[in-house]
Amino acid sequence: MALDWDRIGTGDSEALLRPRDIYAGLASRPWPYLRHEQGEVLDEWFERRGDRDVVIKQNTGGGKTAVGLLIAQSTLNEGVGKAVYLTPDNYLVKQVREEATKIDVATTDDPYDPAFLASQSVLVTNYQKLINGKSVFGVVGDGKEPIDLGIVIVDDAHAALARTEDQFRLRIPTGHEAYGKLLELFAQDLRQQSANAWAELEDKDPTALAPIPFWAWADKRDEVLKILRPYREDRDFMFVWPLLAEVMHLCTTMATSAAIEIRPSCPPIDRIPSFVRARRRVYLTATLADDSTLVTDFGADPALVAKPVTPGSAADLGERMILAPVALNPDLDDEAVRVLARQFADGDQDGDGVAETEPVNVVVLVPSERAAANWAPYADRIWRVGDLEAGMKELQAGHVGLVVLVNKYDGVNLPAGACRLLILDGVPRPLDGVERREAVALADSTVRLAREVQRIEQGMGRGVRDGEDYCAVLLLGAKLGMAIHEVRHLALFSPATQAQLKLSRDIAGQIKGEGLDAVRQALRACLGRVPKWTQRSRRALAEVRYASHGTVRGEAVALREAFDLAATGRTAAAAERVQKAVNDLGDGDTALRGWLREQKAAYLHLTDPVAAQQTLAGALNDNAFVLRPVNGAAPVQLKAAAVQSRAAAAFLTAQYRDGTGLRLGVQTLFEDVVWGEAKRSDDAEQAWQRLGLHLGFASTRPEKQYGTGPDNLWALSAARQAVVELKTGCTTDTIAKKDMDQLGGSVRWLNDHNPEVEALPVMLHPSQVCDAKATAVPGMRVVTPVLFEKLKEAVTSYAAALASSPDRWADEQAVRDQLAHHKLTGDRLFTTYSEPVRASS
Repeated sequence: MALDWDRIGTGDSEALLRPRDIYAGLASRPWPYLRHEQGEVLDEWFERRGDRDVVIKQNTGGGKTAVGLLIAQSTLNEGVGKAVYLTPDNYLVKQVREEATKIDVATTDDPYDPAFLASQSVLVTNYQKLINGKSVFGVVGDGKEPIDLGIVIVDDAHAALARTEDQFRLRIPTGHEAYGKLLELFAQDLRQQSANAWAELEDKDPTALAPIPFWAWADKRDEVLKILRPYREDRDFMFVWPLLAEVMHLCTTMATSAAIEIRPSCPPIDRIPSFVRARRRVYLTATLADDSTLVTDFGADPALVAKPVTPGSAADLGERMILAPVALNPDLDDEAVRVLARQFADGDQDGDGVAETEPVNVVVLVPSERAAANWAPYADRIWRVGDLEAGMKELQAGHVGLVVLVNKYDGVNLPAGACRLLILDGVPRPLDGVERREAVALADSTVRLAREVQRIEQGMGRGVRDGEDYCAVLLLGAKLGMAIHEVRHLALFSPATQAQLKLSRDIAGQIKGEGLDAVRQALRACLGRVPKWTQRSRRALAEVRYASHGTVRGEAVALREAFDLAATGRTAAAAERVQKAVNDLGDGDTALRGWLREQKAAYLHLTDPVAAQQTLAGALNDNAFVLRPVNGAAPVQLKAAAVQSRAAAAFLTAQYRDGTGLRLGVQTLFEDVVWGEAKRSDDAEQAWQRLGLHLGFASTRPEKQYGTGPDNLWALSAARQAVVELKTGCTTDTIAKKDMDQLGGSVRWLNDHNPEVEALPVMLHPSQVCDAKATAVPGMRVVTPVLFEKLKEAVTSYAAALASSPDRWADEQAVRDQLAHHKLTGDRLFTTYSEPVRASS
């Protein structure tokens, strides 16, 4: 008789609870054994499966997808409940399901699939499917019974964070009826906070950025809801409104010329009961050196987040040589590196035309279309997000050449020959209004630095997908060069990446100051599989261990707890919770302390408006870029340094520990001034302010600090100050009337607030010609792109000279000599690097 195999060997399911055993029991295994690191992680998770929140950290390419799927299957086998596996996008949904097929894990992408609802298959879907105001899983108040979940696997948790925050942001575009109504409602409040920002909104200036003060937003809550509620079923509103409606008064609101953006300080994740009530939540991550955002965004238990599950060794990372050409030799330009990249894509040749390395796939990650355009003459392909699925298949199938990926730093797998040379050409800039404001207010804070390093590490991880893989990585530009050079940045990378960076620094130390041929030889060692390189590379990782504790910042926990208190009406307790975090910070990060005190004031306003304004006034002492109190903040008169060279030497000594850092720091300033790109105006203003400090001038940003006055103010001497308006984003052939009027108004502002000094009007503009309808400001000077380039050359040479010997930049006399030689003193700078305005012909 025929055997009924369905009745054989199915009586004891206990053995199939452990994920290792599930894999071992497969009839056909894609790999003979799980990797050692995968087994370690799965065993530790199984022992801790009773913990509601578990963070699993493995290096990129460490096999996290299989780990997550086996954990989901284990949970189904245990009868804990339904399993959901979340990915950043649909492209990755498909990849995960393909992986699941290999290890015989049943999956579906349909939340209504009977097999998923019966806990017989894993639902693989994107974050947006679960977290939105019309979620099929149920939202508080929608009348539907939430889907009960046993486990949620959050893959690429670092990528999930940005998408989660976006799901809780209501964006009202300029063309929407509600935009004009809200702008009218808050017109007086915006004018009072910043007359300049209001004028920019009226002019539809793309650089306009105006926060609606928290007291006005809270006090006019009823009017706001009256304006917004009629549109709650509109396409722009329907997926966000149910998530924000109940906490609208607790949101931060920014007005820009493109939209009004409404976002809570922490996502009210409790609006998605299926996620909040899930009995197990597992976060798979490779690059989160700072795990705080898992607490702020997902409401994860900070005590559990601080205990990540990791393999015993961090040596599972693929081999990487990481070099920043500009850090090796600040005189190397990006165009030469592009030529080098093209040569490796074609097959790097020696002087006799003989190939030293085979043609390889070169992948370039860029943050914008503008950056992609620089690569167009060298690229075989330029792909956007929609092209990725077909593009990845083409790369994995064979040699393509040089490929540019636009604004895609996560979720891209480039194993083996798909990418042998990876190039990062910049990192994404803040996109929404809230992020742009944070970038200004927290520019020097470790919080912002950690986010930037995280994006860099995400990008660098694209080219190695397992321990046997290898890839060379080039970082273009001074900002990325700083990231792998400065101690503050380095400490924020993962342990394995730090080990690889240390090895790469040993190489860099030998070829420092050399040209691109030296970089070429180093890359050949990696790509040509030189035994001594591979041996040292493996040895560098052999003893590396993952950090045993996750980093969860105290203020992040406080912000999450405070928001949850405020959302339930306990705003006084919320304010106290933030104050405790302020106390715990001490005197360290003053920018962050001021930022937190603003948040405390916002909660305090709901019970004690007077105390809130007093708190806000105190916050200004810590951070000049927080909101100004309702009665305004009196501008502080800017006083010139007693001796310019002494001030410059003191600033440079405090800022830089070596000459390379000094040269990179100066180059970063000029990288941030991008002509013709209005969205980079904030970066340009901040760079110009810091340029003044590098040269020994007292330098501030009055418009950002007081809501009126110029973009920048430099005290050139005790008797003379440069009033500077930056119009680097302009593309007009003449200086428009509104820009000229703005400069004239800024001069009057200085005359009113500090009549003892002479104002020198200065404008950075692509043209020195005054529009026929405009009246030139008497005595004004214009820094055009050509003259700006001359200034850049002078300041770069100034830095190079000071960096030529150890600590020379601390020598006041040496600094004085260089300032004078390069005509960077207060009495000569603008006569040399700017020109008088000209009337239109």
